[in-house]
Amino acid sequence: MTDGLARPLRIGRIDYTNVWPVFHHFRPESLRFPAEQVSEMPAALNRKLKEGDIDAAAISSFAYGASSDSYYLLPNLSVSALGKVQSILLFLKSPLEKVIHGKIALTTTSATSVNLLKIIMTKFYGGDPVYEDAEPSLERMMRDADAALLIGDHAIRASWQNHGYRVLDLGEVWNLWTGHWMTFALWAVRREAADRQPEAVRSIYEGLMESKRRASRDLGPIVSKALRQIGGTPSYWRGYFSRLHHDFGPEQQAGLMLYFRYARELGLMEGKVSLTEWPAVALAGNLSQPQVKS
Repeated sequence: MTDGLARPLRIGRIDYTNVWPVFHHFRPESLRFPAEQVSEMPAALNRKLKEGDIDAAAISSFAYGASSDSYYLLPNLSVSALGKVQSILLFLKSPLEKVIHGKIALTTTSATSVNLLKIIMTKFYGGDPVYEDAEPSLERMMRDADAALLIGDHAIRASWQNHGYRVLDLGEVWNLWTGHWMTFALWAVRREAADRQPEAVRSIYEGLMESKRRASRDLGPIVSKALRQIGGTPSYWRGYFSRLHHDFGPEQQAGLMLYFRYARELGLMEGKVSLTEWPAVALAGNLSQPQVKS
């Protein structure tokens, strides 16, 4: 607090294209209450939200599940896919039969994807690979590993290279084995921040939802930005953004709760997970979904 006034709320933004449809038209400076935006990799945002350095953020689904008692969900916001996601990719230098018992280099930038890979390797393929953390460079990761996991824009750029590796899309593998959606990120707010400054949080939420609506009506500006910053072709980016889903309804929730169940069964996560929406939104009847517990 400063002079009796609450400090501006800090909003974490993942530094990946998969959240652009929610953040592209979001302008903190235009909100009714002071707010600041912080752009980081998912792992950094996960840590900062848990430690209270930021108040709300798009965070890894796994990070939400691990600390769900501390957060409320901002309803109807996620990064989800039914099948291919194109930015959560396992590059295989060796045959899959060797990879599942070999060494896999892991990106250090996202907990959801790393633990999804562990679920796939152990539960679906019966493997027991050795995992090794590495910086997200495909060439360096493959020097001493049978496979490498890349996510986000690192995965997209690597998928365009003429590397000769087999590539598994983890969203597609998850869907083939389970029939479910996979949700990679959620928008969460710390409970004390939401309780302390409900109108400020509402302003942020409304801004995010309006940004999502504008992007869904016209992908053109986001596609143009991706071409400028990353490269590729208009058809690639339109296909990429069209496959992503940024709502969080019952089907996405069911897929995520199955992911949490598998994570608990493998000892990757402890305790029950509650998908608890911010009550101030739910009470207003604004895009609310029933609470789900696992």
